[in-house]
Amino acid sequence: MIRTLTAAAVLVLALAAGVAAAAPAFPQTIRLPNGFQPEGITISGNTFYVGSIPTGSIYRGSLRTGEGDVFISRTGRAAIGLDVEKRRLFVAGGPTGHAYVYDVRTRADVADITLTPTPAFINDVVVTRTGAYFTDSTRAALFRVPIGRGGRLGTSVQTIPLTGDFELETGFNANGIDATPNGRWLIIAQSNTGELFRVDPTTGATTEIALAGGETIPSADGILLTGKTLYAVQRSGTTYRVAVVALNPTLTAGRVVTRIADSRFDVPTTVDDLGRRLYVVNARFGTASPGTATYDVVQVRKPRGR
Repeated sequence: MIRTLTAAAVLVLALAAGVAAAAPAFPQTIRLPNGFQPEGITISGNTFYVGSIPTGSIYRGSLRTGEGDVFISRTGRAAIGLDVEKRRLFVAGGPTGHAYVYDVRTRADVADITLTPTPAFINDVVVTRTGAYFTDSTRAALFRVPIGRGGRLGTSVQTIPLTGDFELETGFNANGIDATPNGRWLIIAQSNTGELFRVDPTTGATTEIALAGGETIPSADGILLTGKTLYAVQRSGTTYRVAVVALNPTLTAGRVVTRIADSRFDVPTTVDDLGRRLYVVNARFGTASPGTATYDVVQVRKPRGR
């Protein structure tokens, strides 16, 4: 009897192990809730956060399993670009002109900050040791929320005019933003021109990043800087790519070494990474019935050497 039970137990364990082995780690496609209408993504460890454009809600999930749920439920706000810093999540509020900050442990509101009167489109955010920087696609300016000693948020918003090579054009202007690890430089993408700029975060002085062969990043959206490699989501009509740009040491020039294509891209907007994996959000702008449509995050591999 004991031997029979032991054999049965072994069989159960073997079957369980087989099921576990069948479940792929780090799935290639991660489904989001129907009708979520995502735009931005930020990653901390194996955890990712995606924002909902029309509501401001935040979805949190595991890159390892693909499982998740609506972590912060909101209405009457907007969530475009995101950046997570330690225990806080910073959110660009799009047409609201606001920035929102949440505690990722308690889900509580930390701050609701008016960056500028509307009309505005607060499109993306990057957090450095000394401040959170937000782009506004309608202005030649960045907004800075200072971060003081101990991570304390400042109470005043600094407007930093963009000077130098950056020029305001008709349509969507400054969009994606990222920073060097030490916060010495920012990089922004300008959607309507396809240009990239290095920005001094103190003065707002901009220098165009000259791409070899006069190339541009059409309809540049979210960007990701890792070392001296820049990943930029681009859309040209219905052609969707992630441009991979090798930058020089001063971040003033670069060359497009490849453009990643994937049949699963469906109006991608933003990108973040975990090791060799890139994660791209499909916003599916222009899809029929967006309030009930399906949405996802897709994983693609970085090119070798990047």
